[in-house]
Amino acid sequence: MTSAKTQYPEVHDTDALTIGRRIRQMRTSRGMTLEELAAAIGRAPSQVSMIETGKREPKLTQLQQIARALGTGLDALLEGEPLDERSVAEIALQRAMTGQTFQTLGIEPFRITKTTPMAAVQALLALHGEIERLKDERAATPEEARRANVELRHLMRRQDNHFADLEKRAAEILAAVGHPGGPLTQRTASEIAAYLGFTLHYAPDLPQTTRSVADLAHGRLYLSSSVPAKGDARTAVLQALSSRILGHAEPRSYAEFLRQRVETNYLTGALLMPEADVVPALRDAKQRRAISIEDLRDAYSVSYETAAHRFTNLATRHLDIPVHFLKVHESGTITKAYENDDVNFPTDRLGAIEGQMCCRKWTSRVVFEEDDRFNPYYQYTDTGGGTYWCTARVESSSEGLHSVSVGVRFDDTRWFVGRDTANRGVSKHSAEVCCRRAPADLEERWRTRSWPNVKTPRTLLATLPTGAFPGVDTTDVYAFLEAHAPG
Repeated sequence: MTSAKTQYPEVHDTDALTIGRRIRQMRTSRGMTLEELAAAIGRAPSQVSMIETGKREPKLTQLQQIARALGTGLDALLEGEPLDERSVAEIALQRAMTGQTFQTLGIEPFRITKTTPMAAVQALLALHGEIERLKDERAATPEEARRANVELRHLMRRQDNHFADLEKRAAEILAAVGHPGGPLTQRTASEIAAYLGFTLHYAPDLPQTTRSVADLAHGRLYLSSSVPAKGDARTAVLQALSSRILGHAEPRSYAEFLRQRVETNYLTGALLMPEADVVPALRDAKQRRAISIEDLRDAYSVSYETAAHRFTNLATRHLDIPVHFLKVHESGTITKAYENDDVNFPTDRLGAIEGQMCCRKWTSRVVFEEDDRFNPYYQYTDTGGGTYWCTARVESSSEGLHSVSVGVRFDDTRWFVGRDTANRGVSKHSAEVCCRRAPADLEERWRTRSWPNVKTPRTLLATLPTGAFPGVDTTDVYAFLEAHAPG
């Protein structure tokens, strides 16, 4: 059975509450009444009662008298055997009643007597715990979420978006399953699952808020039986397995959730596009001045976004090319961003890029106006901090169209396919007149005569859904696992 100390908040052995409950526990176990103990130490019963309830901290001489009266040593009162479950629960509730949560709710502390049902004590503690949990879930405000994003982006920039430990882990897994090199096949993804002790199962009723569900108790990994036409079954499998490979525990904060998501996506990319294979190919392409994200995508049968992300992992560390990456929703909102090439993206006062409006003149916005969705779009953009070249594509998602773009400084353009483009733009987004403010005549005519309904993705407006795994309906997940568990 689980011990009392693991069910309730931590008990400190030498505080007044704990010592008082230990005295009462010893007294009652010896069949001694409160009055008899009081008489034995020459004190009034009311004084002993206050000691037992933790309302009065006994002096050392009093503790020595009480220990002699109970036929034990002083150490037994200070650091004796663990308290019984009832005493631990009473201490936890008494502390809760004097805490901020109960005070905020206007609940006055009340006396817990021996006739107070244990079920009532446990129910009050459970309610207190649930209120505290809900407070913690909501503690990470959108501002804190943006701070977490900023800190994570700074870490990625310091490391040139290259995580050597994750690259090493990917190489170890691939070696363990005997991967010969090159693109990762679906069969190899299945072998990785088997190596990690998982069998794959496809279910038509996978919870809508999940891409996969792992049954850790039975070693079963559930995936949707209806993979979208443009979907990649390997990615869903590897993302789920990456969390297991990395030993992720339930995230305790939004910052930890973000870090885990970055690590999972990184390791998935490193498995799909092994560093040992991609780097020589990129170096050869650089020597030929023919680097192309499209070629990476096609060579490894991955999405353009995966190829673009993977390029940012390897470009600076192995090719000495600083880069930037942008994912922009069709509404113009930036949903993902990375840069170590000094490009000046719009930020809020905290330095967060995600959630900001991308400049209308930037490649990531201009590409939406292109009719040709088969070929990549290239553009040079002059900014206050220099000229940048970008390659971009538009891809569809469950929340509409997104553009994905990779860019470099003008001096590094010579290594890329598409450097001869005639497309040019001028972006001065640091100045409001660039694009964030309409021309004066249009603004004068329509500002008080219009009311637009925003099309920004819902997930950007609700930056931090509640729950240990933000955005996941855990009730659906648990019900799904219960329905599909073997036996």
